[in-house]
Amino acid sequence: MRITKEQLSGIDKYKYSGVDKSILSKHVLGPFWTWLVTLFPKTLAPNTITFLGLCFVIINVFTLLYFDVTYEGKVLPSWVYLSWAIGLFAYQSMDAIDGKQARRTGMASALGEMFDHGCDAINTTLEVVLCSHALGLTRSWWTVASQAAALCNFYASTWEEYHTGTLYLSAFSGPVEGILMICVIYLITAFHPAGPGFWSTPILTPLIKAFPQSVEVISQINEALGLKGYWRLDKLPANVAFMSFGALGTVGNIITAYSNVIQARRKAGKPILSPLLGYLPFFTHTLILVTWLHAELRGGVSLVHDARLLPFIGYWGMAFSYQVSQLILAHVTKSPFPYWNGMMVYSLFGMIDANSLWWFGREPLVQASPVAANVFISMSFFVALFNYIRFAREVIWQITEYTGIACFTVRHKDASGKWVENGVGEKKAQ
Repeated sequence: MRITKEQLSGIDKYKYSGVDKSILSKHVLGPFWTWLVTLFPKTLAPNTITFLGLCFVIINVFTLLYFDVTYEGKVLPSWVYLSWAIGLFAYQSMDAIDGKQARRTGMASALGEMFDHGCDAINTTLEVVLCSHALGLTRSWWTVASQAAALCNFYASTWEEYHTGTLYLSAFSGPVEGILMICVIYLITAFHPAGPGFWSTPILTPLIKAFPQSVEVISQINEALGLKGYWRLDKLPANVAFMSFGALGTVGNIITAYSNVIQARRKAGKPILSPLLGYLPFFTHTLILVTWLHAELRGGVSLVHDARLLPFIGYWGMAFSYQVSQLILAHVTKSPFPYWNGMMVYSLFGMIDANSLWWFGREPLVQASPVAANVFISMSFFVALFNYIRFAREVIWQITEYTGIACFTVRHKDASGKWVENGVGEKKAQ
């Protein structure tokens, strides 16, 4: 991908803006992060710190694959879930201090935000995979719903930043409280005797055991709300309750993001409805992918309730990371909103092929059998991975060449255009 001269000139106008309303971040984690960054030498680039943090999560995924490569929901050793909590907290911490390190080393740039958000996008899918396993959901539509909701949250925040120029973190945000909540889930799964089975028990069981008289009140609430089946409050599993809470959080995030966009657009004297078109790429691609998965309900090859779900989620995550990275690039380069990309076309082919027996009465071309589906889904993941790496490599190279600020080393271009260590020569003006 070639970045145009107009886009590169837009980088010169870029300036990071962020608002963090988290009390926990301000009074607890903030001081910890300020101390933590002092442990890192100034010879370590901020993007390197971010990537090292992501490596902790990647290691977590490898432990999952070692013990449950088919993602069937095997109960893992307690230390594995504990390591997931430690790894995720390490990622959060290193993701939080990269900006501080950038200011310490004079490495702040538009590329830093792009790299940070790109790692966050990848981590979002990885945590869906890990958290769904810890909750005992694995091969289910709940994992699919969790993926859609988590990515929607991330996309909404990025869409909001594009239109407002500011990254908003609310009093309860995914990067702070959301991550810590997932860490708690891992810890409970690690130390509770039932392991992931704990999350399948009704969420109000402790309350009912402690106060038997509450059963009557709960029954009255069920009748008043018309709740039936496992949606009854006394039957609602803890993992389903958590998923429902996440869905409400997603809706709330979309509303809050749009509210901030409305304020910014009105202040700039711009229309407030046109930004909503920016949701079309995400929801269109999500609909395509869910329709692809839906094929199993119409006699197609099983994806949701099979080991193929894991590489499919991986494909979804990498395709999303590419999509949202294009949006971040548009933000830092002051470019038009990106409404489509090649991975959407690839997904459209997979969806049509998977549903061809139902829609056209003919066998799929590349998903006609379980073996063929295995090959195609796995190949799709690597196609999306290669495409994202290619995109990231090209963007990183072009931006570093233009700004004169290196990506993974603490170097800059001197007046003659030669790469030198920071502290030597004059840094190119930004």
